[in-house]
Amino acid sequence: MRNDRLILLVHPLGYHAARADADIARKANVMPPLGLAALAAYLLRAGFDCRIIDINADPAGERRLLELLRSERPAWLGFSCTTASFLDGVRLARLARRELPAVRTVFGGAHVSALQEQVLRDYPEVDFVVVGEGEATLLELLEVGADQAEQVPGLIGRRGKEIFRTASRSLLELDDLPFPAYERLAGYPQRYQLPIFNYPTTPNSSCISSRGCPYACSYCDRSVFGRSFRFNSAEYLYQHLAYLRERFGLRHVNFYDDQFTFQRQRVVDLCQKLLDKPLGMTFNCAVRAEHIDPELLRLMKAAGCWMTSLGIETGDPELLAQHRQNPDLDMMASKLHQIKAAGIRTKGLLMMGLPGESETSIRRSMEYVFSLPIDDFNLAKFTPFPGTPLYEQVGEHGEFDEDWEKMDCMHFQFVPKGFTRVRLEELFTLFYKSHFQRPKVWFGYLTMLWRSPDSWRRFVANLGSFLRFARSGGRRGIEGGADV
Repeated sequence: MRNDRLILLVHPLGYHAARADADIARKANVMPPLGLAALAAYLLRAGFDCRIIDINADPAGERRLLELLRSERPAWLGFSCTTASFLDGVRLARLARRELPAVRTVFGGAHVSALQEQVLRDYPEVDFVVVGEGEATLLELLEVGADQAEQVPGLIGRRGKEIFRTASRSLLELDDLPFPAYERLAGYPQRYQLPIFNYPTTPNSSCISSRGCPYACSYCDRSVFGRSFRFNSAEYLYQHLAYLRERFGLRHVNFYDDQFTFQRQRVVDLCQKLLDKPLGMTFNCAVRAEHIDPELLRLMKAAGCWMTSLGIETGDPELLAQHRQNPDLDMMASKLHQIKAAGIRTKGLLMMGLPGESETSIRRSMEYVFSLPIDDFNLAKFTPFPGTPLYEQVGEHGEFDEDWEKMDCMHFQFVPKGFTRVRLEELFTLFYKSHFQRPKVWFGYLTMLWRSPDSWRRFVANLGSFLRFARSGGRRGIEGGADV
């Protein structure tokens, strides 16, 4: 008999299943599916039962999914998908239908929020698409059932051969949400690991304290949260950290927010709470140069900030001006020096292969980055995702191979005019090798022997995999593309 109160929430693989065993990201960086954990908590609070199957982190996840379909017979199957993981989600939905033909499938995430009706037209395995924020929409769908889905805001679905779309849904107040159901993630927190050399101690994990971004850069998708910026209050966030410390023993947290410091006062208030009543935790966060200053940085350091990541994107001022608001590289350099002066480890986030890229702009990026006081950097391969401003017209700027399973910021699926893919790969490898060949970089990693001993333990334990990665020219990125 079908269980109408049970939904299985699935995190698919972010790449082709055949490459899973060789994926270095499983050894170097495994991030918990925080969106699914947030959905699970919201549904559990309303009385529904949820199981999370993280196939990206659990090598036995697919087998576990099939076993649950047979033993529990859930009425619903939910997938949260990026562009790279969407086709694996479809594959798993197809497998599930063979096992349990009556199961209903719901897809959410940035990819389907961007493509919307196209997903249902092209993929019969998809019954419903949640557009935007998922908690309230998914709960209402489960409460009313598939037969009354047309009354649920924020949904696209099918009625026979016809596709319907409902009204938009208003956004949630984040402090009203329960903490994510981390306990529903098998093996949490030990199974999930931040990038090596990106934390001082263990156990560690990620946390989200805001949604949205007010900026409109050409390469960013805003299909789920739009250009709004909503955030948890300092009190809520302090209680969230206290829960992670007490319930799971976490000692370090990475805030996986687009703009952690955008609302300055809440960061000040949080830091003061951490100073007044310490939790014994440190944290990382991503910042934008416009929203940090020496006073704030000193307070963050005192409260436990260990590392900040800052989006540089490119060191060529003309190229940056084409794709980003406030493209001031001098200001960026000044803020990086401020971060360093505060005693916080710094990480630069860059992209190669943007429309308008040239060999000259890549050389300028290298010169700029190597002149900065950064301790680490992540160089992503530009990918024109559905929903980004560049997506619709990117073919005018070069050659685009829209192979979704390779659209993970670790393949050059877009090749700007004037380049070949081979030449881009050569320059990508040159950028990384030039960075790691600098003596001050090696000295910085040596200091991790006492600043992050667990990182060196993991590095040595997986040395063979890392060396194979290095010899391959970095075609499978250690840090999962855009991770902070």
